[in-house]
Amino acid sequence: MRRVLAVGAAVTVAAGGAAFALGGDGGEAEAKGGEAKLTTASIVKGDLVDTEKVDGTLTYDGERSVWAAASGVVTWAPAEGASIGRGEPLVRVQGKPVTLMYGGTPIYRTLKQGVSDGADVRRLESNLKALGYGSDMTVDKEFTGATDAAVREWQDDRGLPETGAVDASQVVFLPHAVRVKEVKAPEGKRIAPGQPVLTVAGTRRVVHVDLDADKQEMAVKGAKVSVELPGGTVVPGRIASVGAVAKTTGTDQNQKTTVDVTITLEKAGAGRLDQAPVTVELESERREDVLAVPIEALLALREGGFGVEVVEGTARRIVPVTTGAFGGGRVEIGGAGLAAGMKVGVPSGE
Repeated sequence: MRRVLAVGAAVTVAAGGAAFALGGDGGEAEAKGGEAKLTTASIVKGDLVDTEKVDGTLTYDGERSVWAAASGVVTWAPAEGASIGRGEPLVRVQGKPVTLMYGGTPIYRTLKQGVSDGADVRRLESNLKALGYGSDMTVDKEFTGATDAAVREWQDDRGLPETGAVDASQVVFLPHAVRVKEVKAPEGKRIAPGQPVLTVAGTRRVVHVDLDADKQEMAVKGAKVSVELPGGTVVPGRIASVGAVAKTTGTDQNQKTTVDVTITLEKAGAGRLDQAPVTVELESERREDVLAVPIEALLALREGGFGVEVVEGTARRIVPVTTGAFGGGRVEIGGAGLAAGMKVGVPSGE
């Protein structure tokens, strides 16, 4: 960084090995000891954003457990990392598949002819229709003869007894396709109703951050962020949720209080790695409609504080400034007579 030495009415600016003597009246600089290697940059006016980098983990959204309603020996289980969609088996018990269907509420009763109308009947019919069954079936809350026929056809294709009745031993309702995170009941294990068989998550890539509670003002739902992935690729993201309750882990000097922050990625290419470390750049401060210059334009004044070297044609003069926020390689400044578009001296880097 250049350094300003103020002696009486004269100011000496050291820059790139050359010296300039600037009169107190802001007159033209006179080179001594060689030509200074300087260039200029403009004073700009706008928003100045400061950022801070925090650690995060690349994972998948919506982690949850899948519970068994069937009993017996597990004869097939998916591999960890496998993706499972509507109509596909989550697990096989005693050779019979437990099939994934889409819906937000678990199946809690046996669905068959004679059952009372309900939203769960609609969910079952909607899934059967999406899987190509029940061409004569109306998707509504009523379990009709057409629904019974669609169920029996589906059961026949799945190798299930053709009873026309569906319960939780045959179907699991989950909101969407899932990715297997952990197999809790591998092949050969005997399970009973109420036991967890899988841990699954959604297929959408997200970043999880345990953010220090004293920095939670940096995390605003909907705010844009940058995420550096393993390998150095930087992709845009957006804060999807911020936890409302802080959690404390560790003890004594290792104790930390954090809030959960979830970030969705707005660009593909994050790969399939789960629990991979990433770096998230959050906005820590924003100053709106301020004057700013490159940080390297600041001059340290001998009497204290900072200044900038204003360049007007061939004339140069030092203007003391007050500094504010830093961000994006720029610093907020204020000073007498400064305006957007004016030129200031900066080292050329040569």
